[in-house]
Amino acid sequence: MHPMLNIAIKAARRAGTIINRASLDLERLSVARKGPRDYVTEVDRASEEAIVEALLASYPDHAVLGEEFGRQGPENAEYQWIIDPLDGTTNFIHGLPNYVVSIALQHRGLITQAVVYDPSRNELFTASRGGGTFLNDRRVRVSGRTRFAEALLGAHWPGSTGPTMGAARFAAMAEGCSSVRRMGAAVLDLAYVASGRLDGFCGVGLKPWDMAAGSLLVLEAGGLVSDFDGEQSWMNTGDVLAGSPKIFAQMVAGLQSKPAT
Repeated sequence: MHPMLNIAIKAARRAGTIINRASLDLERLSVARKGPRDYVTEVDRASEEAIVEALLASYPDHAVLGEEFGRQGPENAEYQWIIDPLDGTTNFIHGLPNYVVSIALQHRGLITQAVVYDPSRNELFTASRGGGTFLNDRRVRVSGRTRFAEALLGAHWPGSTGPTMGAARFAAMAEGCSSVRRMGAAVLDLAYVASGRLDGFCGVGLKPWDMAAGSLLVLEAGGLVSDFDGEQSWMNTGDVLAGSPKIFAQMVAGLQSKPAT
């Protein structure tokens, strides 16, 4: 195992311990609103602090980009960690066990290491560039499903009801699939694509920490990742598609055949 990946795993498990402990007494949880349908808890902040402390103790010359505290570290750092300390905060505060810790390492713009840890299920997804994707030490691959009519897709878009803006294109395209799931944690959705539990995923308006680790999991598991036009601008636009090769190709083709609204 790559030493940087090993440190990231230790950091993720440390954060998972904080999250699991807090999940036992949600009634005492302090919750603040960052924006419409966007919440932050003391657990998010404590989790990110624990992760940053663990990473910088081993790599003090690295930079860190986290959801809660922004960017820290040298401006010209070659290595940058991208962290979501608790993806799925809304699920967490409702006691719905669909949330994860996400840690990715970016080297000169390229994601090279990824850890996604589901503390409620004790499932650890990891990937190193060129080394494959693993779930609890077992190598995993994207699904082998080829027919779009049989595909199970994940989705993440703004709002609490129906799709809006770019997501409307996805909703129209997805009419031909088996079903669509909105589970409230984009990183977990991407991990499920990598492990074959979902055949594809569409995310609208995401942030780098929502996509960084999950994207490497998908790629190293044999899947594909792009923006809605099949290009590689998704880290900048926040609009991302991911899937097994056959399903991914049908998703891109379907989106391009639907007018943008």
